[in-house]
Amino acid sequence: MTGGVAAVQARIAEIRAYVEPVAVATTSATPATSATTGSVAATTSATAAPGTGFAAALAQVTGAAPAADPATVPAGALSTTVTGQDLVESAKKYLGTPYVWGGESLAEGGLDCSGLVLRSLADLGITSGVPRVARDQATIGQEVPSLAEALPGDLVVLSGGKHIGIYVGDGQMIDAPKPGKSVTIRDVYAEPTTIRRVLPQQAATPTATALSSDALSSALASTSAGQNALALLTGSAGATGSSPAALTGGSLTSALQRLGAGSTSTTSSLLTSLWGAAS
Repeated sequence: MTGGVAAVQARIAEIRAYVEPVAVATTSATPATSATTGSVAATTSATAAPGTGFAAALAQVTGAAPAADPATVPAGALSTTVTGQDLVESAKKYLGTPYVWGGESLAEGGLDCSGLVLRSLADLGITSGVPRVARDQATIGQEVPSLAEALPGDLVVLSGGKHIGIYVGDGQMIDAPKPGKSVTIRDVYAEPTTIRRVLPQQAATPTATALSSDALSSALASTSAGQNALALLTGSAGATGSSPAALTGGSLTSALQRLGAGSTSTTSSLLTSLWGAAS
């Protein structure tokens, strides 16, 4: 089913630049009230804005999720979208790279400890506000009280600011140790001088199995545009007595799997409806 949903998203993106948004008729829909990130509150007085249920459901089915959890953005963050996990993965590309004092690119033959931090952030598009040397890198972002509270992507400063690494979790860091050694992952070997949080954490990623096709059907059926899309998806448009609520997850799954093949007017109508449902 994931491939079919991806096809829907791709086609919506294609027509978004050419077609004006379709007005979606709704009945007594009330915009969603703000809620604390990470908590889910069900109330009878506030309902989700039209299409938000469908958009969330579609994101769950495809495994899509916000790159960063807004609730974890630290003070003085270098980015609100790049995550600590992204930084760890960026640094891992340099595992095995030789230590070279003053090195900040492979063109120089290797990296030193602060050069690894600088290079890994630059690879993620973060170049502003990043000092060159460890002693200065030890002053950016938000201080983390202890190693027990460190999270992936935090900067671990050691030896009074003479050395720095990137925390990967489970008491380990990735760093460029010293001459004769290479970039490696190892235990944080001493009490840190300071730990600095410079990036937010990755948002929890819902899995495709966490949401059934029935749930996606229900989300689609929450708007008139979504109801039209459901009817088109399952081939029941114009059928007497057909009801969006009665459409099964199985029929929706089959329809999504077939969606990528054609370019008919029905597909265009479907995409327009899906766009309206997600707006």
